[in-house]
Amino acid sequence: MQNPFEIFEKRLANIENLLLDLKHKPEKQTQPENYSVKEASKILKVSEQSVLKYIRKGFLPAQFIGKSYLIKRVDLEASLSKYKSLKHKRS
Repeated sequence: MQNPFEIFEKRLANIENLLLDLKHKPEKQTQPENYSVKEASKILKVSEQSVLKYIRKGFLPAQFIGKSYLIKRVDLEASLSKYKSLKHKRS
């Protein structure tokens, strides 16, 4: 029969190693909150002109800041779920 203290030590060492692995593990990259027209076009797999057209027609909400549009990630995802395909949306 094994010494219960040895079992306890092994388990504690195992837990300590797991915690150290978690500590040194790189953090996941978070998604940006806002996208530019160029980034949105890559996500939607359409041209930048198409994204600008979607914004002008109201299919894709965006804010005009400075000289460019910013599209919130939430709005982009909502538009994707609202319209089955922005690429083939008929006006």
